[in-house]
This record gives sequence, structure tokens and C-alpha cells, in this order.
Amino acid sequence: MTCAYLAFTAKGLALAHKLAAACPGTVARCGENGTTLADWTAAQFADADALVFVGAAGIAVRAIAPHCRSKAADPAVVVLDECGRFAVPLLSGHLGGANALAQRLAKVCGAVPVITTATDANGVFAVDEWAKHQHCTVAEPGRIKAVSGALLAGRTVHFASHWPIRGTPPAGVEPAADAAAADFSLTLTPAENETTLHIIPRVAVLGIGCKRGTPAARLAAAFAGFCTQTQLAPQSVIAAASIELKKDEPGLAVFCRQQGWPLTFYSAEALRAAPGQFAHSDFVQSVTGVDNVCERAAVLAAGGPVWAHKWAHDGVTFAVALRPFAPDWRYDDE
Repeated sequence: MTCAYLAFTAKGLALAHKLAAACPGTVARCGENGTTLADWTAAQFADADALVFVGAAGIAVRAIAPHCRSKAADPAVVVLDECGRFAVPLLSGHLGGANALAQRLAKVCGAVPVITTATDANGVFAVDEWAKHQHCTVAEPGRIKAVSGALLAGRTVHFASHWPIRGTPPAGVEPAADAAAADFSLTLTPAENETTLHIIPRVAVLGIGCKRGTPAARLAAAFAGFCTQTQLAPQSVIAAASIELKKDEPGLAVFCRQQGWPLTFYSAEALRAAPGQFAHSDFVQSVTGVDNVCERAAVLAAGGPVWAHKWAHDGVTFAVALRPFAPDWRYDDE
């Protein structure tokens, strides 16, 4: 987590440096070196994972108000008074990690963490915090409140999962007899309904093959078609891979950069050594020196098996392999 600290007084600045020594990040003081509250907040809201204000909560609230979008997109925001007595998460307590950061910062200076989210206050399972702890993303953040609201009201919620989940489900959480009726589901292929909250593991690696000169827009259109046909949640993809012959393909580079994916290239020799059974193409073999690029590249980059085999459209081939994933029921650091 990349933190950015802003203080307003000399005493607050000293505390900010102390906090940054334990939870690394940049430190600035409002009014020094041209730092203004508005400009600093706008820049850090866009770039940092967490904003930590050492000063009054009201100042922080007014500063962040123009930038707040949604709980799925906003960074964590935490406020500490300059005496280090209280640490208050203001924004993105669960998905952004503000609650956990406030507790961590509180330990550094002996502050009291002031956690106000209802599930935490009542000791109830927090599905969004669980998703974050399991390195997953939430497909429909607006549905979190239905799950949390049911638990807070003392009702049972039901889950489905495409993976076994280690441990004992939290109080009030039980397996669904019918996956289609689950309140929340751990899946790569979210069903189209208006009620289930889908938790998407970020474990998919996209293997890519393409013709010379394929533009980014064509790759993006093909990816949309691939996800539709395989029912893959695009949020599950965290990286991409291809053959070294494609290192100089600008369209491929732009496409992956737009998606925020690191892109790894492998030699034909390395691809040939990939473990598993793969689709074979004599044409691809004649051009690249290996019978299949997308499946083999995905497997090497993921360190796991093929989930979606070679898919071809408009000069583009995709495949998906999955990184190892072993979910459990932990949702905090205790």
C-alpha cells in the first residue's frame, strides 16, 4: 500500500514522519514547498493507495469531498489528530483498507482506532473485507449492503464457491443449496442476475497471440468477445503473456497498458517446455517455432493450468490459465 501523509503543523509533521517510518509513504506539510491542500489531495487521490491527514477531520472531509467516487474506486483515507490520540478511517474502510491501516497506524503511536463501520462495530462478517483479504475484487459494490444488512439484522446469508474454502464459515454464513440463489458467490463466471454479489478472484493470466500490426482497439474488442463467450469476468485477469516475437508490437503493449496488466514475453524454447496438453497449429509452428503461443504463455506466466483454451477471432488468439488459489474464511489480520 502506497501512503501519502499530509500534516499542518510542526507537531503533526513529526508524527507523520514517525508513521511513515512504519508504514512507508511520502510526507508533506501544507503550506511548505508550494504544497496546497487542494492540489495535494487531488494528486494523491489519483495516485496513492491511502491518504493520511495528520490534523482535523473536518479539513480532511472538505478536501476529499470533490474527489469521492465509489467504495470500489476511492483510496483509503485516514485521519490522526496531531497528538496521536485517535486514528479515524474516513473512506474505503474495507475495500480500500482504511480500517486496517488505521489500526496499524494506531499501534505505531498508541492511538485509539475509531472504527465506525457497522459490521466491525457489531462483530459481524464483512463480505467486502473478506474479498479484499482473499485478493479478490467485488463485481457489484452496490450489493454489499444487502449481504451486510441481512447479517446485521440477524438473518442467515448463503454463499456459493467454485473453490473449496478452508475453515469454518463465520456466524450467519452458510452454503447455498442452490448456487443460483446464493447471496454471494466466489466465481470467475458471474451469473447475470440482480441479487447475487459476485466475488472475483484475481488469479487469471491472459495468454495472447496476434498477427503483426494488430492495433490495441482490435485486441480490446476481441477481449470483450472472449469474455462474453467464456463468461469470464474481466476483473479476474491480472497479467498477460506472449512470445518474444511480439515484444515490438505497439498495439499489444498499448492494450495491456490500458488494462493495467504487466506483460511477460517468453522465447519459443521456453514455450515449448511448458507443461500440459495444448492445441496444435502447424501455421503457428512455422511462423514462431512453437505450435501454440497463447495457451503455453498463459500457463508459464500463471504457474497453473489452462482454464480457457485457445480462442481465435480476427487475427487474435487468447487463452487463460489460473494462478494457484486457496481461499479461506479469514477476513481480518487477527
